[in-house]
Amino acid sequence: MEQIVVVGAGITGLATAWYCQQRGIRVTVVDRTGVAAGASWGNAGYLTPELTDPLNGPLVLLDAARTVARNPRGPLQVRPGTDPRRWLFLLRMLAASTPRGFRHTLSVLQDLRSQALGAHDELAAVSGVALRRDPFLVGYLSVAARDRALPLFAAAGPSVDPVALDQREMQERLPILGDPIRAGIELHGQAYVNPPQLMAGLADAVRAGGAEILEGVRVDAVHDTGSGVRLSGSDRELSADAVVLANGAWLNELATGFGVRSFVQAGRGYSFSVWPDPMPTAPIYLPEPHVACNPLGDRFRVTSVMEFNAVDAPLDQARIRSIVRACRPLFPGVDWAARQDEWVGSRPCTADGLALVGATRSPRVFVHGGHGMWGLTLGPLTARLLAEQLVTGQVPRQLRALDPLR
Repeated sequence: MEQIVVVGAGITGLATAWYCQQRGIRVTVVDRTGVAAGASWGNAGYLTPELTDPLNGPLVLLDAARTVARNPRGPLQVRPGTDPRRWLFLLRMLAASTPRGFRHTLSVLQDLRSQALGAHDELAAVSGVALRRDPFLVGYLSVAARDRALPLFAAAGPSVDPVALDQREMQERLPILGDPIRAGIELHGQAYVNPPQLMAGLADAVRAGGAEILEGVRVDAVHDTGSGVRLSGSDRELSADAVVLANGAWLNELATGFGVRSFVQAGRGYSFSVWPDPMPTAPIYLPEPHVACNPLGDRFRVTSVMEFNAVDAPLDQARIRSIVRACRPLFPGVDWAARQDEWVGSRPCTADGLALVGATRSPRVFVHGGHGMWGLTLGPLTARLLAEQLVTGQVPRQLRALDPLR
């Protein structure tokens, strides 16, 4: 295989392009909008492989229904609408939310965890954007909530090494915290990154490797010609030996015709930036309001919400206001009215919580997507494994459970 086209310029697409270049494959990347135009730009930037718990936990939809019933504008919102595929996705997610389904998904994720940060270190070396490995903070509204969480973090892996903190210790580490945060946990062994900087640096590295990144190019159809592939759309055609569909929450538009039956649902996340004084020096996660915060240079990114909705639905200002209401008492010194960078992006989610990575019914059409909330954490590793499959024709052991045709 000498030349491929990668559809999608998010983390999965660009990482796939770079790893393929390292194996001698010529690459063209196309994206309907541009580099990191979707979930790869506005996410929290957490790289937490040992904390990648599946969404399909037992009774997950029942818990979700209770959350929505208590707070319709809270951190989880399900909008089935009239799209039958979304209803089917929710039914399949319910079917996967059993103890057995959860254990299977967790075992697959655990198999990927140990190598995830190693792949990121490789990308950091070429993008020029180093990983930060400062301890994470997790803040709780009660000591009891912290104590319930401690053994769960302890079981996640030895490098996590959770340390219980009281209110004073939390405020010493993060002076902008308000009094409602009564206790916390310090976590180790994970990392975080500035997503916009990482994506820009990775795009530059891919271009430096000889690839062309075509922005504003929509692919409407993929054709297997028997000896290669032909892509059509946006008044142009592209040809190559193979294609990798890494177009996120739009994956089904091009992959369904090649036997990929799993529906990729948009799990939309919201974020914005504020400017605390003093600026925090480490990430903090607040489990009760489901808010993830990360210092990104001169700004503090606030990220929340899992909204199952149409992929192209507009940003809902009510969702932003609900995040502000949840955060205002927890960070009392922040000027919330001065927020900027309001954003919504669609994470590509599968019903069983596992990504779709590998060959389709066509040996010339591959997919790479469906990581849900863990695309930034696990995407570079699965890109490296997919590049190995493209070159050798052999499916790496870690990708067998991610078969797109399952």
